Parts: sequence; structure tokens; C-alpha cells
Amino acid sequence: MAATTTALAAGLCVKAARLSTSHMSDALDIVAAGESLRDRAATLSQADADAYGLVAKEMRRSREPDPQGRRRAIAEALSHASDAPVQIVEIAAGVVALAARIAEGGNPNLLGDVLTAALLGESGARSAAALVRINLEGVHDDERPSKVAALLERIAEDSARTRRAQRFD
Repeated sequence: MAATTTALAAGLCVKAARLSTSHMSDALDIVAAGESLRDRAATLSQADADAYGLVAKEMRRSREPDPQGRRRAIAEALSHASDAPVQIVEIAAGVVALAARIAEGGNPNLLGDVLTAALLGESGARSAAALVRINLEGVHDDERPSKVAALLERIAEDSARTRRAQRFD
């Protein structure tokens, strides 16, 4: 659901930017960026489901005759299953940044849509980040959890910018 939520957020940014061409000189650039982010997020929904299918398959695997091999296979599947959520957080960071930009200079009649986009984007990112933390729990040499944490900070800042532009903070 994190990918779908993020795609919906991007779609709201596209709508708001399209209807802000008389307010923002770069509105069409924002439309193109939002469409790209929306399309990338939408494809990750299936990739995420497929990756968790592999995790489930490894979890069902018999412990015998090779319990170490099973644990290793589960860890590898969980690592692979973290790829899509990391990408979702990256995409959501772009979406929330677009929402903040539109909130600051776009059509004021669409502030509700832009606020919704920022909140959905932040929610999608936080959901995906939780999956990364859960999947990689106990793995100490993986940089993805710290990368995701840094992105969440940036997302929170951009979401706050969106709320401030609308006096909701």
C-alpha cells in the first residue's frame, strides 16, 4: 500500500501543478516530474508484492536438512524485499518536495489537494521505511536504514513547509 499511497500523492501533485500554470512558471516541469514519480511508484506496488512472495516461500521452506541455509535464504529474501520500500521512500521524498513547491507558489484554490499530497506522501514513506527497518533488523552493515532515516527527515521538513504555506502548522 505504501507504493499506491505514494502514487496517489504524486497524482494529486500532477493535478495541482496542471491547474497552477498561471501561477508558476515551472508548473509544466512539476507536472512532468510528478507523472514520472507517479509511474515509478505505481510499478513498485507489484515489485513489492513479488518480493514478499519470495520471503514467504523461504519461510515455508523446511528447516531440515539445512537450517543455516534456510536462515541465509530468508535473510537474502528479506534484503531483496527491502529494495522496493527504499525506492518508495526515495520517490515519496520527491513527491513531498513537489507538494511543498506547489503549496508555496501554486494555485491557492488547490491547497487542500497539495496538503493531502504531502500527507499521503509522508505516510507512504513512513510505511515503507518501517518495512525496511523490520526487514533489515539485526543487519548491521546495511546502509539502507540510515539512508531511509535521512530521507524521512527531509520529507518531514518538506511536509512542514507545505503545512506552513497553508497556515496549518
